[in-house]
Amino acid sequence: MCGICGIYNRNGAPVDRNLLGRMNNTMIHRGPDGSGIYIDNSIGLGHRRLAIIDLHTGEQPMSTDDGVLHVVFNGEIYNFLELRKELESCGHLFRTKSDTEVLLHGYRQWGEHFVARLRGMFAIALWDANKRKLLLIRDRVGKKPLYYFSNDNRLVFGSELKALLADPSIPREIDPNALDAYCSLGYVPSPLSIFKGIRKLEPAHMAVCTPGTFTQQAYWDVDMNNAPENIEEGRAVAELQEVFDEAVRLRMISDVPLGAFLSGGVDSSAVVASMSLQGGTPIKTAAIGFDDKRFNELEYAAVVAKRYHTDHTEFVVRPDALDIIEKMVWHFDEPFADSSALPTWYVSKMARQKVTVALSGDGGDETFAGYVQRYSMNRLESNIRKLLPYFLRRGILGPLASIYPRADFMPRPLRLKMFLTNLSLQHEQAYFRDMSFYFKPEAKRLLYTPDFAAQTDGVGPQHFITSHFARNHNPDPTTRVQYVDIKSYLPEDILVKVDRMSMAHSLEVRAPILDHKVMEYAARLPSNLKLHGSESKYILKKMNGDRLPHEILHRKKQGFSVPLDSWLRGELKELAHDALFASGSGLSEYFNKQYVQGLWNRHQKMQENNGTPLWGLMMFGLWRRLLT
Repeated sequence: MCGICGIYNRNGAPVDRNLLGRMNNTMIHRGPDGSGIYIDNSIGLGHRRLAIIDLHTGEQPMSTDDGVLHVVFNGEIYNFLELRKELESCGHLFRTKSDTEVLLHGYRQWGEHFVARLRGMFAIALWDANKRKLLLIRDRVGKKPLYYFSNDNRLVFGSELKALLADPSIPREIDPNALDAYCSLGYVPSPLSIFKGIRKLEPAHMAVCTPGTFTQQAYWDVDMNNAPENIEEGRAVAELQEVFDEAVRLRMISDVPLGAFLSGGVDSSAVVASMSLQGGTPIKTAAIGFDDKRFNELEYAAVVAKRYHTDHTEFVVRPDALDIIEKMVWHFDEPFADSSALPTWYVSKMARQKVTVALSGDGGDETFAGYVQRYSMNRLESNIRKLLPYFLRRGILGPLASIYPRADFMPRPLRLKMFLTNLSLQHEQAYFRDMSFYFKPEAKRLLYTPDFAAQTDGVGPQHFITSHFARNHNPDPTTRVQYVDIKSYLPEDILVKVDRMSMAHSLEVRAPILDHKVMEYAARLPSNLKLHGSESKYILKKMNGDRLPHEILHRKKQGFSVPLDSWLRGELKELAHDALFASGSGLSEYFNKQYVQGLWNRHQKMQENNGTPLWGLMMFGLWRRLLT
């Protein structure tokens, strides 16, 4: 795991070595074990190394013996031994034991199509000196980030936004459409970044840059369009177990200490069980909890740790430990509002004290339909939509929903206002409302100042969601929503959170469930083997029936969340108020101060629970103060 950066002066101008060095050094937390720079006139590549594989000869940038190909790479190629063997049979000679060298020989043997053979997580920059061509490649699901700035004269890229901001010539104007998306979703979706001139390479995409061209194309997608296979449950369990265990085994290859996150949920517990059954020595596990019992899963993590005799460590996050919030904001580079980043910071910090690599259960909810309430309600709403004509839904249910009182304190199935509103909308629109955790469209009309509202393009962030719906026509509503989650919420929220918080502590996190072969296999299964009635992750639980206790497999889903409502009325109150209302905060440039004050007052008086939107605004305020 590493950090990469680079400059390609497409006009032929020489690269500034000092600038490239400054860019590289902004990411020392990503690679504390070493650094390297390659410059050849108009091309410069930088690398910060966290040594995991081939500790002694895996330095980057790495070049072929003839000096034609050069690469910097952030991530891991889990099938590199298999690829190396195939390439050696084709006559390629290797001089290191690293997975990095496979990229050079793979490109030479298979051209740009070599990426289809990679099984791993990666952001790659590969320079072909003969063709004056630079490839930028991001892994299939988007585990590893890659930002870039491009114009007619140059291309500048890096694993983090702050690497690009080391170049004072790159503009820093906030993109109104990016901020608009953030206010709905709590993150800035690719290809946008918070700054107008900087973009993110999308997951599963390759960019090709030459002196005269800059093109991008997708090289992979998870196929969830086709009808599912008619497969018997027992066979599905056996086949899933095989591909799952293989994905775990490949991620246990390491030349440094390795462990796992253990939340006590099904996903991380399944990974720990597989690791323990395949490994020899006890697995090192780390778990995070809270004093507030509503958010504490430590007792469940302890059950799994005891079953598999892991070397287990626990940590309780308390409000007096929240001095790290500004550090989190700095590491995210962009406004980011998912409050579960806080426990992710602490579990990464704790794990790093014992290991350099940790396996996680990320991706289980999206791959195996784990968001049971949302997926179940989505399925119900879709079935009812089919029975009611559009004019009835839009003309009667919509107006009825607008006058029906809110009941956010109720469980979702009992929130009739939300239910009626969603029925009045098309599937894509209802999904977007569900995922607008921070501000719904009608709330943003009150939140934005007239000047800021006029700067947005009028289309709104919904088009990031509808574009994914447009690529999936599966008649099954659960499958469609899973696909959109995999293309949006997973890479832009979950994986950003894990990457930034783990790399802040120089910890590599590997996610076996997000192995593309596991995802492709799960995509072929009918949705009732994932969401079976009201039971989520059905086939994953069946696969682990003999591996995990009943209390782990069948307990209510809890989620990796924090008690925002009480913290914003207590220990976080002063920090939040300062970020929202202090002179010079800059929020009044975008947001209606009276509306925000109303949210704050009603929250403090316990008239409403506005913890989530207030946290989102607070994180933007802190970001603007620290990074602009």
